[in-house]
Amino acid sequence: MAVINPNRPVLDVRNLTIALPTGGDRPHAVEKVSFTVSPGEIVCLVGESGSGKSVIAQAVMGLLPRTLPVTGGEIFLEGENIANADEDRLRELRCVRMSMIFQEPMTALNPVMTCGDQIDEVLRTHTQLDPQKRKQKIIGVFEQVSMPDPPRIYDSYPHQLSGGQRQRVMIAMALVLEPALLIADEPTTALDVTTQAQILELIKEMQRQEGMGVLFITHDFGVVCDIAHRVAVLRLGELVEAGPTREILSRPRHPYSRMLISSVPSMLPAQRTRHEGARMVLRTEKLTKVYGGGGMFQKAHSVRAADNVNIVVRQGEALGIVGESGSGKSTVARCIARLIDPTEGRVRLGEDDVALMPQRLLRKHRRRIQIVFQDPYRSLNPRRTVGESIIEGPMNFGASHAEALKRARTLMETVRLDPDSLDRYPHQFSGGQRQRICIARALAMEPEVLIADEAVSALDVSVQAQVLKLLDEIRERMRLAMLFITHDLRVAAQVCDEVAVMEKGKVVEYGPVADVFLRPSHAYTQALLAAAPGRDWEFGKFAAA
Repeated sequence: MAVINPNRPVLDVRNLTIALPTGGDRPHAVEKVSFTVSPGEIVCLVGESGSGKSVIAQAVMGLLPRTLPVTGGEIFLEGENIANADEDRLRELRCVRMSMIFQEPMTALNPVMTCGDQIDEVLRTHTQLDPQKRKQKIIGVFEQVSMPDPPRIYDSYPHQLSGGQRQRVMIAMALVLEPALLIADEPTTALDVTTQAQILELIKEMQRQEGMGVLFITHDFGVVCDIAHRVAVLRLGELVEAGPTREILSRPRHPYSRMLISSVPSMLPAQRTRHEGARMVLRTEKLTKVYGGGGMFQKAHSVRAADNVNIVVRQGEALGIVGESGSGKSTVARCIARLIDPTEGRVRLGEDDVALMPQRLLRKHRRRIQIVFQDPYRSLNPRRTVGESIIEGPMNFGASHAEALKRARTLMETVRLDPDSLDRYPHQFSGGQRQRICIARALAMEPEVLIADEAVSALDVSVQAQVLKLLDEIRERMRLAMLFITHDLRVAAQVCDEVAVMEKGKVVEYGPVADVFLRPSHAYTQALLAAAPGRDWEFGKFAAA
């Protein structure tokens, strides 16, 4: 256990400079950055991708690759300069005096070790406790992070837990030796609002109990409002502004800070023009998807991932489907797109029912529904140019190479990218640009329905704002019917005309987005809205940190 001195910073970063590999446009990933984290304080590092947030965190933990060397400055951990400490010393400090929670627990946890064994490895390395006492301590820390049935979690593998539970395992591992400094690198980005609220409250509670300092990395200003005492804003490796949370959010001085804050979607639903008399493009009737479970040595069971779902999407309008992870949102989208087969019910695309249509008859309807997924890098073939990816679909449906290429160039202009970049590969574009390419690829098929499945959840707020504006413009111009799947209520408030709230496979509330968000009638909808981060800031109730 770290003994924390309340009279000095837990972390003191002074003029930190980290070099980039030669040959790039920027010589430094981080340049002359200085900030402190005091005991009992939560400091948020904010900025777009590439601003240097995670690089700083990795520098503190001693996890930087050799291609990113620390070339200047100092990093004091409780008064000890660790900027150039050797690996043996850093190994002694990790988990004992400083710990880190990573963004994606499924990749941070070992899939072939139980959760208990993974934390036991920390205790075996850094303590002299016997096996029985180590297990007791692990069960105790699982209880501390509010895990259900800690003995079961101890013997479970990561894939057997939910996303929120896996993140709690990461927090338990980081806190088991009560470090003086906790670094949290985007720990709630992929979580739904209710799970996110629980994790944020857990981190605040642990910080209050232990008196440790927390360096919290995020691009979500709602999270900043709810958790931070102070904020440091990074842009292209430089610290452009720092100060108390209330001051930064209410009166940002730097233009970059103002741009980031102005890009945050509002929870107040946008004023939208209804398309009176718009024809119905897509309708589901009692759409149901049941997954069977069990095996040779397991009791058979089934899960109704989608249960009698009835929705309507009209031409030129956007229907949002919101809810927690596991509520059935993506299952409904995949059934509609026939990426998976519904168990029963109907999916009417115009006059045609495609729900249980045989594959040989379904092919001609494939182009009518297109989908944009959450991760554009995984959606694009890294070995094919983006031009090849865009023209593949139209050519499969009979377009000539020249026709498909001409349309690809037009679509690149539509999504505000250079048509001359069609011969480049996905890795040569930023995340926001790759998502624009995925949108262009979907539009190349001239669909009637565009499904966006968490299409902006992994993007920075500024890039997210650009992609949302682009989707809105395309929907209006092309009179597309759009199905927008999201767990971000702010995004739904700005993009959608109507919204369906799903819980455990069922639609529990459905109607115009203004009615549902401003006058929710179902308790589950009320809980979702109450859990949205940054509501006090948005509605003028923001108190001093």
